Amino acid sequence: MKISRILHAGYALESGATQILFDPVFENPFSRNCHAFPDVRFDLARVRDLRPDAIFISHFHDDHCSLDSLDLLDRATPIYLYCLFDELFAMIRELGFVNVRPLAVDVPVRVGGIEVIPRRALEADVDSMFHIRAEGLNVLNVVDAWMDPETLEQLKPFAPWDMVLWPFQTMREVDVIAPSRAERGPVALPEEWPAQLQALAPRYVVPSSCQFRQEPWSWYNHAMFPITYRQFGAAVAAWLPTARVVRLNPSVSVELSADGLTPASPLPWVLPVGEQDVDYEYDPQIVPPATADIARHFAPLTAGQIALVLDFCRHGLLQRYQDMELPEDSYFSTPCVWQLSVYDHDGGVRRFRYQIHGDDIALAGDEAAPTWLTEIPLAKLYAGLALGESLTSMYLRIDGAPADADIVDDPLIRTLFDNGFAAYQAAQLARIKGRTESGSATLGGRGGAS
Repeated sequence: MKISRILHAGYALESGATQILFDPVFENPFSRNCHAFPDVRFDLARVRDLRPDAIFISHFHDDHCSLDSLDLLDRATPIYLYCLFDELFAMIRELGFVNVRPLAVDVPVRVGGIEVIPRRALEADVDSMFHIRAEGLNVLNVVDAWMDPETLEQLKPFAPWDMVLWPFQTMREVDVIAPSRAERGPVALPEEWPAQLQALAPRYVVPSSCQFRQEPWSWYNHAMFPITYRQFGAAVAAWLPTARVVRLNPSVSVELSADGLTPASPLPWVLPVGEQDVDYEYDPQIVPPATADIARHFAPLTAGQIALVLDFCRHGLLQRYQDMELPEDSYFSTPCVWQLSVYDHDGGVRRFRYQIHGDDIALAGDEAAPTWLTEIPLAKLYAGLALGESLTSMYLRIDGAPADADIVDDPLIRTLFDNGFAAYQAAQLARIKGRTESGSATLGGRGGAS
């Protein structure tokens, strides 16, 4: 079995004449500002020539299911997707794919000489894992899921596993959104990992997923990713003395057999750039820059884009908030004043204060001091409204929230994301269709044929 790394959680697996791509992303940056780490480019002409026998997508998150990447592939390619929502299947079909099928937990799918069995992840309503069987070998692709205890019991009888692709990097999303709450000091690996990996007893362990950073200037690069390849490798060596940790950088390929692991020819359409054996540099003492300074890194918006954001702050946010149902134990179930500060490309700020009590919200004056503070760059708020930007790349920051309050109860987070399923893919689809329609119009104007 040939196993090749594409990027992040993306892999190409080959057995005989059969090739399957898992969670393929052919973009850098992807998911708007996830920059490949180590750096890569893609030969898109060669990607367009690919004819994989199937695509398997583990879940709907935009760093695993990108319509811009799928748009490069032949529309006859079968796509198997684990997702509980019909909307994403409809979007992929609207992109032109004619064979889009749902995956079900524990129901095998055979493609040529490869069998893929979706396995239940801890958050079964979101993602899945893949049990891959070929050539008498068992490979577990955990993607970036957390292991479900019942699933682990299912997987134990297959031990020793030939290879496990293990998501080694935990992300500190809440810590960068609310840095005043962040714990200082070194970050330990999750305490359940040793027992889980020992139960699987793999011959080879690949530190998988999370092969990216934010923009080069971003403080997130030293605060979001706390686990190094070096730390993970040393821990696995202690937990599994007979296992071998194998780092697969983008394009790198190996041949896995019952006898061992050997290097194989790299993927020709994934092009490494610069040093590849780079590692994360986590700084537990980092002081985050002011949101005003972060906002200066982004290009100015047009007058129309600014108007859209300001109209949202004055009207749309209030309507969305009132249309939602607030959890009974929310911090905002008791009267409070919330302040939203929006910073433009010059570092200038517009502040909006709101009186909130339960599901009621109204703009307020400056008389009452705010008890919950939210800051965000203007460009990122626009991106969240119009482009499907994800929360982890918006540089949204919360201050003043009590330690026992749930950060995701923040009114801006809720109004942007409570009904935001597949917003990123919807924005991608609109852009792709716009390009296609524009191209067709141009061809028509020139008398060309499509």
